[in-house]
Amino acid sequence: MIKFLDIKAINDSFEPDLSSSIRRVLGSGWYLLGNEVNTFEQEYAGFIGTKHCIGVANGLDALRLIFKAYIEMGEMHEGDEIIVPANTYIASILAISDNRLQPVLVEPDITTYNIDPFQIEEKITERTRGIMIVHLYGQNAMHPEIQRLISKYNLKLIEDNAQASGASFGDKRTGALGHASGNSFYPSKNLGALGDAGAVTTDDDELAAVIRAMANYGSSKKYINDYKGLNSRLDEIQAAVLSSKLPRLDKDNQGRREIAKYYIDNITHPGIILPSLKTDSLAFKTKEHVWHLFVIRHANRNELQKYLSENGIQTMIHYPIPPHKQKAYKEWNNHHYPVCEQIHNEVLSLPISPVLGDEEVMSITRTLNNFEH
Repeated sequence: MIKFLDIKAINDSFEPDLSSSIRRVLGSGWYLLGNEVNTFEQEYAGFIGTKHCIGVANGLDALRLIFKAYIEMGEMHEGDEIIVPANTYIASILAISDNRLQPVLVEPDITTYNIDPFQIEEKITERTRGIMIVHLYGQNAMHPEIQRLISKYNLKLIEDNAQASGASFGDKRTGALGHASGNSFYPSKNLGALGDAGAVTTDDDELAAVIRAMANYGSSKKYINDYKGLNSRLDEIQAAVLSSKLPRLDKDNQGRREIAKYYIDNITHPGIILPSLKTDSLAFKTKEHVWHLFVIRHANRNELQKYLSENGIQTMIHYPIPPHKQKAYKEWNNHHYPVCEQIHNEVLSLPISPVLGDEEVMSITRTLNNFEH
């Protein structure tokens, strides 16, 4: 069986440094808010290109804390609207509604699966305070039209960079394009911890200070609580693990690009829709895509997945049910976003990772091309 993602093999490839990092933390006797977290925050801020990185417990908390801090600062208020892609993992939307802000869904571009920049302006109202872009599957979602709207309407740009660590837009990395960004280091991410972990990146000094305090019970000084905060902290072991992996991230992302290029050049089945790139250079000569996921589409997606499984190839569906059809948002269940719904009915994610071998990639490609539907 070709695994969809062999996380153990990925982590084994970082040995012995990974185990050494963990032993260092164990031997230190200091497990929270210590040198390892400080070091990783500095390293990741330098990698992304922002002044600040605040380590938190997970990617959802990173996004939640951004909005929570903006409300505390008076930049946003309950009931304000945040534009967000309809086609995303539900965490993007949960972060908004959790803060009693109103998510306003916008259809994706069928060719990139990211938010359609040219459908945003019609959704902007006097209550709109921000646009959240999601760099879905690892592909940059930023666009000059979005920057125009941010400037024209004086909005906050929040990035959900959970799937795109290391991607770029022009001369900047994703995670440094907006006013603030939520980053996830869930174990399956391109930069993965050994459990839940996340971070906020920003250039805003005040926002960074408020988020850092709010993530620590609302306290910037022990037992003095300025805000009604949360307990959401990156721990020392996860920080040490991430520091040991970060130096190899660009190389690993390039390896993903090479696998993606092989797939795109060699998958020839007429019924399979491959990822569509804005330019030939987008994925391979520049860094606008880090291929966290390689997502194809097929009208008979479920049959294709069954066929691949029967042929020893594990795949995943990202994601089977769109957020507006989830019970959690039952008030939206009657809403219709046809492009988003088509994507959710047809997408299938193929194996892609730094430890996927050439023979496995060729076998997956051959098997796909032999699908008889």
